[in-house]
Amino acid sequence: MYVYLCASKYIAAPMVKFLKEHLEKSGCNIGSNFIKAVRCDKKVSGGYLRGEGIVVCSNHLKIQDEVNQVVIHELIHAYDDCRAANLDWSDCAHHACSEIRAGHLSGDCHYKRELLRGFVKIRGHEQDCVRRRVMKSVTANPYCSEAAAKDAMEAVWDVCYNDTKPFDRAP
Repeated sequence: MYVYLCASKYIAAPMVKFLKEHLEKSGCNIGSNFIKAVRCDKKVSGGYLRGEGIVVCSNHLKIQDEVNQVVIHELIHAYDDCRAANLDWSDCAHHACSEIRAGHLSGDCHYKRELLRGFVKIRGHEQDCVRRRVMKSVTANPYCSEAAAKDAMEAVWDVCYNDTKPFDRAP
């Protein structure tokens, strides 16, 4: 059931279509097998791997909206990888910047999603959420300690948070 959801329905999501079009316009060739549904051993939703594409962990996602969210988040990483010729995923600042952009632009930190996660805050919830999720992701990078991840995130925050490409503004 989940493989069917991942393999066919996410393509119809308008933001997925938009991001795929902009990847192509940027000169990034993404074939029909760029996004794959797989069973994952680790408790993650998915990921982007340079040169391989996007994996969606179908055994950890329950509804189509979760699948779409993962695909959108990972497409932003793919877009960043495509447009930045020197992006180095082992560099904590580079990784943090892409995570900031993906968290901010994908809708990962929408108020309703945060409520479902048990985080309730009236003001500033979106930036707090992005920071929390950036730290979780960057500290999982074997090249980045917690201190290095925090320093990197703070160093690139303003530039990366305000970079909304390929969107005109944050969706």
